[in-house]
Amino acid sequence: MLTASERQTAADALGAAERDRRPIAPLTELFPGIGTEDAYEIQLLGIGRRVAGGAAVHGHKVGLSSPVMQRMMGVDEPDYGHLLDDMRLSDDRPVPVDRYCAPRIEVEVGFVLGDDLPGEGCTTADVLAATERVVPAIELIDSRIADWRISIADTVADNASSAGYVTGAGRDPRELDLKAIDAVLRRGPEQIAAGRSDAVLGDPAASVAWLARTVARFGVPLKKGHLVLPGSCTRAVDVEAGQTYTADFTGLGPVSLSFI
Repeated sequence: MLTASERQTAADALGAAERDRRPIAPLTELFPGIGTEDAYEIQLLGIGRRVAGGAAVHGHKVGLSSPVMQRMMGVDEPDYGHLLDDMRLSDDRPVPVDRYCAPRIEVEVGFVLGDDLPGEGCTTADVLAATERVVPAIELIDSRIADWRISIADTVADNASSAGYVTGAGRDPRELDLKAIDAVLRRGPEQIAAGRSDAVLGDPAASVAWLARTVARFGVPLKKGHLVLPGSCTRAVDVEAGQTYTADFTGLGPVSLSFI
């Protein structure tokens, strides 16, 4: 367990690493006593700083939603981070790679909420009832920890490695089998990754319900209008300047992100 001063020092270090694009050593090395509770408090300090600077919370993302990634990190549940309005990207505006430390992208079925979600006790049925539409999404992830040498505490403190997102138009979730959406990621014309929506906890709506129950413990609601990214259907892919990446989903269509 860290002191309040140590948590603030860690949050400041991550903020400086993001601002200056100079990643730092793992927090687990800099603060050997750090635990997951510390990490979430550090995340909240970082988000509080950005909100105080004018950003607004636009939603949340779930990470480590596949059993493979959980085993890799030595945990038995996902983690989460915040999505801010200043992290929103556009499919018609190329993204400078040098704005980030070590950017990667993930392919996700996003949920746009039409109503607030309940917290404790939230179910997949609640998620489906509250979702206005599901959308094709690409999440840009980045690590302010050098060389992606992250443990669970490192990535949680670093806002679950979130950095940006772009979404497409989407559809009513009741028109789709959310557990059977195939996703293909292409770099230009070349297919580089593929997966299916049930890679996300067996059902991406279950991931959203987990998130609602989990953040409720911290007094954080999932509100009408929020975007929730429940986890990636495919492996994460390093991005390159000069390339366009397109994620195409059965029943949802494509969404693209270009880099310069």
